[in-house]
Amino acid sequence: MNQHHRPKDECGVFAVHGHPNAALLTYYGLFALQHRGQESAGIVTANGPGTAFQKHVDMGLVSQAIKPDDLEKLKGTRAIGHVRYSTTGSSVLGNAQPLMVDCSRGQIAIGHNGNLVNAGLLRAELEARGSIFATTVDSEIILHLLAQPNEAGSVLSALRRVHGAFSLVIMTESEIIGVRDPNGFRPLSLGMLDGAYVLASETCAFDLIGAKFIRDIEPGEVVIINNDGIRSEHPFNETRRSFCVFEYVYFARPDSMLNDINVARVRTEMGRQLARETGVEADLVIPVPDSGIYAAMGFGEELNIPYVQAFVRNHYIGRTFLQPSQLIRDFNVRVKLNLIRELVEGKRVVVVDDSIVRGTTALARVNHLREAGATEVHVRVSCPPHKHACHYGIDFPDPKKLLANQHTPKEIAGYLGADSVGYLSIDGMVKATQQALGSLCLACFNGEYPVPVPDGAGKYVMGKQRGLVPDSSPQTDMFGKLK
Repeated sequence: MNQHHRPKDECGVFAVHGHPNAALLTYYGLFALQHRGQESAGIVTANGPGTAFQKHVDMGLVSQAIKPDDLEKLKGTRAIGHVRYSTTGSSVLGNAQPLMVDCSRGQIAIGHNGNLVNAGLLRAELEARGSIFATTVDSEIILHLLAQPNEAGSVLSALRRVHGAFSLVIMTESEIIGVRDPNGFRPLSLGMLDGAYVLASETCAFDLIGAKFIRDIEPGEVVIINNDGIRSEHPFNETRRSFCVFEYVYFARPDSMLNDINVARVRTEMGRQLARETGVEADLVIPVPDSGIYAAMGFGEELNIPYVQAFVRNHYIGRTFLQPSQLIRDFNVRVKLNLIRELVEGKRVVVVDDSIVRGTTALARVNHLREAGATEVHVRVSCPPHKHACHYGIDFPDPKKLLANQHTPKEIAGYLGADSVGYLSIDGMVKATQQALGSLCLACFNGEYPVPVPDGAGKYVMGKQRGLVPDSSPQTDMFGKLK
């Protein structure tokens, strides 16, 4: 059984314009963004008008998918790259990105981070007009819209038709284009290296290649980069910003800057705020590596409790390994994290994690601590309880499978065998980000969705209100044929 017990993000994107080593820089950039997707990786390069795009995609981590021989074939001064984790479309090579097409408008390639909420409706409409899809990913819908042979296929016109979360890198025969949806759900940043412009999902990718961070792409902004320089367009109707707060909690690397604030700093403050709200007497504070490290540090500092890394993470686990079935209990957890027993025996322990989704791994960790002789185990979580699905690019399961959707913290503590369970409040989490409450997407915590989400009955969800909305388009379920 290969169930995921941690939430997964839906990809990282990278692009370079005007550098002789565009493919190699993109390769390194994807390395830095590996945490955003581990299923597949790919690069598309180009030299200029009249030259064919070069593409290489494969399954696996960047180092597995793109070999030195592959890079040698990726010539050009422009490139876009992508690492993928699927939330729509199965994990097969045909769905690996960047996607590429040669159409009447020329060659176009695209890499997408996010999730389109109207993908099913758009796909049904395009198929009714004769479009033939080669993949099952929602990103291909954008490619089809861009390929339309009239004004409807212009970049700005095509983008106005898609709704949901999309940070995009697009390559045409003369341009690199970066796009961020009007809500700004997913990050996208602009940098520069040796006179070349660079786009990346996170600023940590700039650090690796030595690029200078210039600024974030603004929500609703389209930047067009060509040999004449860079220009900016704002084709979308203005709407409230809804940056995904879970980027701060879990997804982004701690060395990245999001909205001009360092992620590690935010996570440390989340830990401090968690201690203020759910403090408990204990002998040790233990993080769940790696995402719980900074929150645990903040928790310990606030209460003056020693911080100890008692869980040791195995960093050398491949994509697949022999599953021992019931031979070794909790194998999936123990193969990734082992416990230094001497540190916890006879101690009252607080274990800090970034989230509890289904509760499977948390249960195994509590059991492990009990077996090692911890006298008390208190679980603390550096975000609020996850109670709702995400429709904007995070693979949270059906709400009924979210532990906090079905149970109170006290009930969860009983299930885990913990002495107590405490979560950070929504207000405390927002305060730690230093962002305005109205500028963040909190849908997975409070069920208030910033962008209407079609469901199977042709209904739309807006916040907690449901109502029928007339629509002449074919009605499908949320992802239609994309499943």
